[in-house]
Amino acid sequence: MPDKPKIAICWLGACGGCDEAVVDLNAALLDVADAVSIVLWPVALDYKYDSVAALPDKSLALAIISGHVRFSEHREIAHMLRKKAKLVLAYGACACFGGTPGLANMVSKKAIYDWVFHKAPTVVNPKGNIPQEKTEIDGETITLPEMYEHVYALNQVIDVDYYLPGCPPPDNLTLNAVNAVLTGDLPPKGSTLAPRRALCDTCPRAKKKPERLEIGEFKRVHEKETDSDYCFLEEGILCLGAATRGGCGESCIRINMPCRGCFGPVPGVDDGGTRFLSALASMLNSADGPSLQKLAASVPDPAGTIYRFTQPSSILGRKKLD
Repeated sequence: MPDKPKIAICWLGACGGCDEAVVDLNAALLDVADAVSIVLWPVALDYKYDSVAALPDKSLALAIISGHVRFSEHREIAHMLRKKAKLVLAYGACACFGGTPGLANMVSKKAIYDWVFHKAPTVVNPKGNIPQEKTEIDGETITLPEMYEHVYALNQVIDVDYYLPGCPPPDNLTLNAVNAVLTGDLPPKGSTLAPRRALCDTCPRAKKKPERLEIGEFKRVHEKETDSDYCFLEEGILCLGAATRGGCGESCIRINMPCRGCFGPVPGVDDGGTRFLSALASMLNSADGPSLQKLAASVPDPAGTIYRFTQPSSILGRKKLD
């Protein structure tokens, strides 16, 4: 009887939500577990990195990797799994685009350390200690991973075969991706395993969307009681559905929250933020130049909203780790 295909599931810099999405497969997870041999899944199974490193190269059918790369440990694990796996799936918004932690690229590593270890109101650190990569204690050397100056998406560190975005990815697309690997029914390398249409195309609020959207005032979502039948943009609330790939099941929209772009740009668009800004500029409704400038300047947290999940892979933060 042939061996089952071996797969590894691993998070790098992540919150754990993507692993929870795998658990959310519920009964289907039992079928997956019966069809494959899981050799690494730190959140659920007690396997060690060394046991995977000892396997022959390309002996894994698939490595599902979630999370961004910020520390040297993340990079080492990503390279090890790339070496051992035939296919690597970047799983979730952090692996695909850098995710919300990528917004840290807007400030320096020094500024982060100053706040976290010195200036935050709840910090008590009279000696001003900060983490050291090497510390000598009683003749022993204690080491910590290096924190890089930049947050990276997975494909800025290793070669990636397929992408499944989302924060977290929905269970139906996760199951489809695993089944596609097991059956060999895969699209071309580099494909995103999600629908190609924009979220706006399937948005339930689009039913009463006017032919031309005009925005005269911007509101944050908590500042206005919205009508669930009307487009958020018509209400002056930023919603990235027009520039974001669909496939999430409109899960945020259906609980009265606008799209923040965790599925990344639509196919054919390299930088979803600039595409959205271009569309947004055409919606601004103002009487004259000065009032138009005032309206444009009132966009709430523009970088944090438009690049919430994609800063490291955008034109604002693109950088490759050699």
